[in-house]
Amino acid sequence: MRSSAFRPLASAAVLAAALCLFPACTSPSAPAVAVDPALRDPARNSALKPEPRDANWVKRHEGFNAIAKQGGVDVLFVGDSITDGWRNPPPRGGKEIWDREFAPLRAANFGIGGDRTQHVLWRLQNGNLDGIKPRAVVLMIGTNNTGFERDGTTRRNTPAETVEGVRAIVNLLRAKQPQAKILLLAVFPRGEKPDHPQRLQVAEINRGLATFADGKAVQFLDINRVFLAADGTLPKEVMPDFLHPHAAGYQRWADALRAPLGALLK
Repeated sequence: MRSSAFRPLASAAVLAAALCLFPACTSPSAPAVAVDPALRDPARNSALKPEPRDANWVKRHEGFNAIAKQGGVDVLFVGDSITDGWRNPPPRGGKEIWDREFAPLRAANFGIGGDRTQHVLWRLQNGNLDGIKPRAVVLMIGTNNTGFERDGTTRRNTPAETVEGVRAIVNLLRAKQPQAKILLLAVFPRGEKPDHPQRLQVAEINRGLATFADGKAVQFLDINRVFLAADGTLPKEVMPDFLHPHAAGYQRWADALRAPLGALLK
């Protein structure tokens, strides 16, 4: 049971802004796309309902808040274990690459392993953005919304639900950090084969995320091809568990990110 200290601190107005800031990322001439209202109802779509996790997670969250209060962050990375892995030394992670490529850009890593969209929403509403004014935010989230809970039968979120969760995060970032350019990454491929069920779910999520790009505040970047072999399989030397990059994968990520991120910071 969670203690009362874990209750969300953000107001209903902030959540409403996150859900409704831009209901559709299409051109003015494009026809409106009907969306099931349930997908944008936090009571019916858990991907939209901000919530914390366990006590250790809250400690990490509070550590990010302390970093934010110090200021001096120009680039903010937000995500789950894939982003978190920039902290790990090789061969399991990309720390040496981070120190070389991103630390000089005054980058901060606010990734926590296991996070879903609802956890990132809670973090951003409860201090992770207070005290900083990043010029760019690199966001990748959603892979942990796919699949099933540990019971093996309860589905987490559908791709459509996950897309709405990411939309709420993007909208919240735009509302709280209007000066920041958002580089929204396609969720990385997972599963060894192209027909892996979660690979297919991720692909569906990414098709939805691509519609968020407006050419101004939000840019969508799909670099997934750099991780895959010619036949679409995911090599073990890149992601040994077919989900988390090791050093070779982080190097490919950094190489693919260098030019687009540099352009945003100019």
